[in-house]
Amino acid sequence: MTEFHVRRARTSDVPKIIELVEPLVQRRILLGKERVDLYGAVQEFRVAETDDGRLVGAGALHVMWEDLGEVRTLAVDDAWLGHGVGHALLAALEEEARELGLTRLFCLTFETGFFGRHGFVDMGSETVDPSVYAELVRSNDEGVAEFLDLARVKQNTLGNTRMLKLL
Repeated sequence: MTEFHVRRARTSDVPKIIELVEPLVQRRILLGKERVDLYGAVQEFRVAETDDGRLVGAGALHVMWEDLGEVRTLAVDDAWLGHGVGHALLAALEEEARELGLTRLFCLTFETGFFGRHGFVDMGSETVDPSVYAELVRSNDEGVAEFLDLARVKQNTLGNTRMLKLL
């Protein structure tokens, strides 16, 4: 296999991110995102690219609160699983989270083994202070709803595990 590097995503990467994520959406591992939403969030994404320009992984960091971020849409091309792509993407997202001043990272995932090996733990029923909850619950962001374990997202996330990592 050729080498890869992680870099900030560009708008020209969005069609490639869609191609990478779509098989995982079809297998019901990831929730699909509209193209317009991916363009609107492109600055949150990092991509793993081979030396010959092929996109083999992508992931996003979404800020949810002053100390809390969410790892979103972490995807690796099937042919590149087990070659460190997911690890490199997650490391880049964690580095960015620290630079932003975040101290906690959340993810909603079926891949509990992968995230567990990287220091994430099952949140169980952990929540936030009531005053923060009152602010967060006003958000229309589905990631915030997932973090708070709100009933309105249950149908989309049934079976996923809410995991958290302290940075």
